[in-house]
Amino acid sequence: MNTLEQLSGGTMYLICGAIVAFVAVVCVVFLIRAWRAGKAIGMDPAKMRKAVTASATFTILPSVGILLGVIALSGSLGIPWPWLRLSVIGALHYETQVATAAAEQIGLKSLSGSAMTPRAFTTIALLMSVCIMWGMILATFFGKRYLSSLSRRKPEAAGEAPRRSFGDAAMTAMFVGMVSAYIGSYLGGFISGEGLFTFAGPWIPLVTAAVAALAMALFTWLSERRGIRWLESFSIAGSMLLGMAAAVLAGML
Repeated sequence: MNTLEQLSGGTMYLICGAIVAFVAVVCVVFLIRAWRAGKAIGMDPAKMRKAVTASATFTILPSVGILLGVIALSGSLGIPWPWLRLSVIGALHYETQVATAAAEQIGLKSLSGSAMTPRAFTTIALLMSVCIMWGMILATFFGKRYLSSLSRRKPEAAGEAPRRSFGDAAMTAMFVGMVSAYIGSYLGGFISGEGLFTFAGPWIPLVTAAVAALAMALFTWLSERRGIRWLESFSIAGSMLLGMAAAVLAGML
């Protein structure tokens, strides 16, 4: 039995499934408590049912993007671990990027199941976990103080543009820098002609990124300029699907 088969074995399903089941139970408990709290303060049950139905409906399509992430990572990390990561705390863009970066740092040319070893998986899984747990830790110790600072913030005057916090600007700058680094590496390979006409050549990621960016721009324009607000919930999943379709079509050329 190779490493990939072990990562998709019964033991991994039992461990990861137990954690996912625990989180699902916690979600149900909070749902019940929230419903009871709503009734206690006099909220209309019909409006609460409508909110629950709308939330469930608008969760389906965005979850397609998460499913695509599980499928994409299952070929190298097995099914249980990506399922656990993307079901509990992980983010789609984070998991794939950190897993790929960790694989490159330990000497793997790519994140593939054929090259995966127990040591490599342990390193990748540890890095994926350690790098994302700080949000929970910081929220535990500093969340209450942060909420207190928000409640003390002066309201914006009429007509005044919304104030943008340092955290928002820092996250935007970090994301733009990260995307620029990845796009820059592919542009460098494209300009140098390295593997240009192979299936794994740098031109396919560039086509994928361009199509996904155009799709996201279109969804944003339709939601903000044309008032189709429900597209906001589906923009990420839709952009991913169109980008993946573009990658498949480009690879067939």
